[in-house]
Amino acid sequence: MADLMEMAKALGKALQQDETYLNFRAAAEKNDGDEALQQLIAEFNLKRLDLQHEQEKEQPDADRADALDGEVKALYGQIMANSSMAAYQGARAAFEQLLDGINRVIAMSAAGQDPDTYDPDAAASCTGNCASCGGCH
Repeated sequence: MADLMEMAKALGKALQQDETYLNFRAAAEKNDGDEALQQLIAEFNLKRLDLQHEQEKEQPDADRADALDGEVKALYGQIMANSSMAAYQGARAAFEQLLDGINRVIAMSAAGQDPDTYDPDAAASCTGNCASCGGCH
């Protein structure tokens, strides 16, 4: 078991050197440093909280709730249109796909399957619904 833990640590270190991980971390740092984006996110969170409070009132003001909902949606659109956020979303998706592939190989191995049969291209088309699956081989 100690050998497996050492291999897991080595995998973790290798992961932190992978270009996909490095791109993700760089995009996250750029995202965090984008003051305009962070201001939009803060404003979005406050408006969303205002909307939630309005909706939770015993007698919510429907017009105010509708106006707040419109503001929340507009802010969300601005956030998602931000170039830092778009880069972050793309880098995060690529990194999550890499982690998913690693987890699939480990799960296949734990289930007694040959890890060399893992095909990342086939896994990328996975719908998550095993009933529609033709198999991962």
